[in-house]
This record gives sequence, structure tokens and C-alpha cells, in this order.
Amino acid sequence: MKYLISVIDDKVRSPHTPQEMQAINDFNDKLVTAGQRIFAGGLDSPDLAVVFDSRNGEKLHSDGPFIESKEFFSGFWIIEVETLELARELAAEGSAACNRKVELRPLL
Repeated sequence: MKYLISVIDDKVRSPHTPQEMQAINDFNDKLVTAGQRIFAGGLDSPDLAVVFDSRNGEKLHSDGPFIESKEFFSGFWIIEVETLELARELAAEGSAACNRKVELRPLL
């Protein structure tokens, strides 16, 4: 099954310490070596987001995030593993590596 691990932050562009960066790199290397990482990436500030709504034939857009919140997604991993248990373990490892909360969700 494929899962999305979303990194949850509460400070815009909060820098990682050198130790966190090494832990993130080590975690990424582990996922790649095990053939579990499909993709990983960081996201820029939600203030730089643009929301588009082209429903009903209209082409509307607005600057800023879709939802105003004190927390937001600042990065993610897309993984593929055999069991939910392993996905949970990797989500916990990812949280420890980046020193942030993460959310685990299955992809449809």
C-alpha cells in the first residue's frame, strides 16, 4: 500500500538544526535503500500559496493558503510498504527525524 506522511509545522520556514538535517537525510537513505520511498519533498511557506477554483466554468484564484491555520504542511514523504504497521513505524521515525508532528494517510 502507498501512504502519505505529511510533516506538520507551526513556524513558517523554521530551519532544521544540523542534527535534524542529518537525521532526515539518514531516514531518506533508509527509505531509498529499502525501496520504500516513492517521493519526498519540502513545501515553501503557505503565504506563497495560490488557490484556484475553476468549478462552474469560472477561473477564480486567491493568494494565500486554502485554510488559515496556525499549523500547516511543510513537507511530505510518499512511501510504499506491505503493512499499515510498518507505515506507522516509519511515520514515527519520520517524526523523530524531522522533529515535527506528522500525519499518516493511505493513498487511494
